[in-house]
Amino acid sequence: MQCMERSVCFLSWSLIVGGFLYFVRQLKSHTEYGRYTQTDAPRMMVPAKAAWFLQELPSFLVPVFLLLTTDTSHGLGRSIHLWTFCLHYFHRTFIYSPLTKGRPCPLFVMVSAAVFCSLNGFLQGHYMLHCAHYHDTWHTDVRFIMGERIRTYGGMFRWVSGANFFGEILEWCGYTVATWSLPSFAFAFFTVCSIGPRAYHHHKFYLEKFDNYPKSRKAVIPFLF
Repeated sequence: MQCMERSVCFLSWSLIVGGFLYFVRQLKSHTEYGRYTQTDAPRMMVPAKAAWFLQELPSFLVPVFLLLTTDTSHGLGRSIHLWTFCLHYFHRTFIYSPLTKGRPCPLFVMVSAAVFCSLNGFLQGHYMLHCAHYHDTWHTDVRFIMGERIRTYGGMFRWVSGANFFGEILEWCGYTVATWSLPSFAFAFFTVCSIGPRAYHHHKFYLEKFDNYPKSRKAVIPFLF
């Protein structure tokens, strides 16, 4: 299969525009899942474990399917990046999902997330397998090294309320630097726009609920926001 450049470009910019619009929406009201779910509302709900599993699964299955059905030579750079993406969602699907103790998720939210994960899984997988080109020494390139270092940064709950969100943002920003591609940038941008405001809502919730909550702690970016 050849690189579908127009589809890659269209999906990438769709993520960027969609991320911005979602960011604006969340400034007005947060998405109803997790602690913000209105359980008394008349809607179909999905248990948290099942919701997380079903919505995250396409991000693992789609690129793995593309990987198993392509005849192209993968190369070291593309293989490292693609398997890094797949391993992340293997963990989210098969390890994190069974352990989560969250609240039931609205069916609409789960389906929307599954559609997003399917499209993004195809975008990242197809780009890496059929569009990306990395030289044989890419693993020694400063962009790859810096990107991998950013991805491993963690342990920030002392400084920010949404340390898990901060870690997720750093991970995909690091992935963007390491892969140096429009699709990965689009995904990282969407991630910032979607979970950044959620971290802010969490932080606001903690400040209102707990009188002794540290006032110096920030929402998602240490020392800044």
